[in-house]
Amino acid sequence: MKKTGGLKLMQEINQYIILKTIRERGPISRSEIAKQNKLSPTTVTSAVNELLEEGMVTVGGVGESSGGRKPVYLQFAPDSKFILGVSITNSSIIIGKLNMEADVKDKEVYADDFQSHPDVIGYTLDRIGDYLDSCEDLSLCLGVSIITPGIIDAKKGIIRNNAKMHLENIALKEMVEERFRLKAWIDNDANSIALAENKYGHYGAKRNLIYIQMGDGIGSGIVIEDQIFRGSHGGAGEFGHITIDNNGILCECGNRGCLENYVNWPSIQESIKGHLEKGTPTRMMDGHQKLEEVSQGDFLKALQDEDELALSVIEETIEYMANGLVTLVNLFNPEVILIGWGPITSDSYFINRLREKVKELAFDIFIDGLEIQATTLGGDFQLKGAASVALEEIFEVPL
Repeated sequence: MKKTGGLKLMQEINQYIILKTIRERGPISRSEIAKQNKLSPTTVTSAVNELLEEGMVTVGGVGESSGGRKPVYLQFAPDSKFILGVSITNSSIIIGKLNMEADVKDKEVYADDFQSHPDVIGYTLDRIGDYLDSCEDLSLCLGVSIITPGIIDAKKGIIRNNAKMHLENIALKEMVEERFRLKAWIDNDANSIALAENKYGHYGAKRNLIYIQMGDGIGSGIVIEDQIFRGSHGGAGEFGHITIDNNGILCECGNRGCLENYVNWPSIQESIKGHLEKGTPTRMMDGHQKLEEVSQGDFLKALQDEDELALSVIEETIEYMANGLVTLVNLFNPEVILIGWGPITSDSYFINRLREKVKELAFDIFIDGLEIQATTLGGDFQLKGAASVALEEIFEVPL
């Protein structure tokens, strides 16, 4: 929704309240909006006219008369504008167009090894530029929302630290806004996906949830009482950097024994290699000449098919992950933990075994009612996470 500095604060607040009512309860008449929010008909009419002009709402039909004029129903128009969502990971950049309900309408995926890419940010900006050039009407674009792993100052839009991609103090929000003349949002990926789960997922009624991002690295987003918990410097949720072995593997962050290095995809690949050298049978190599060609998707499918090698490898990962999750459960006592890792589902071997292990290790009182599930956002969970950051601000009542 367009924010106009000349509006009085009360008028602006009323407009946001009216839009919120139409989004959540539409189709709805002007008189019903006024009654539900205890606003005058004049206030509602003025706000609705502006929303109609902006295209944020549309007329959704005419009702039956109860003696006077027939009521005209209003409804939210989520496809009238769009957000450009961008997800930067160690191995891909995903760019997509999403409507105002975080539905993905179109996307492009650019795969590469961005841990060794000479200019991740420059490359990302160029791809955003290419995508925007293909859009027919940029006046409908509400802005560009980018998510990435690492410590992010979301308020200032700065990547404070991303050790894997060697990014430090990158003022990405400013760079995007200067180059494309569009509003920009920057946030941590796990935080954003946790927010999307809270707002658009199946567990929206849960006020305390934790989202775990697995794959190239590992991180977490923590929702407490419907609010993302960021910490004082935007670094809350760096779950992958809790220490599990003081004399363990050296991490990019400079410490040793970080959880991430025992459960991420590179560590799983190394374990697969060890089992292959021992002669453990597997179908994962079918159609592949080299281990490097085996993808995370290949591994997860093999796991679901109860491939002997995949099952052997995953047990160690489950052990490490369960111990890490128990730490989060004991600290935050969440209602649900959601895990995003490629196409993994809630009935997968990995999730089922993880549930069993966490219940073995955690305090009984903390696991009473606790759910451990796969992300409910579908395959586009990263882009939905990006969009949720923008939508949270766009539709926030200005208090």
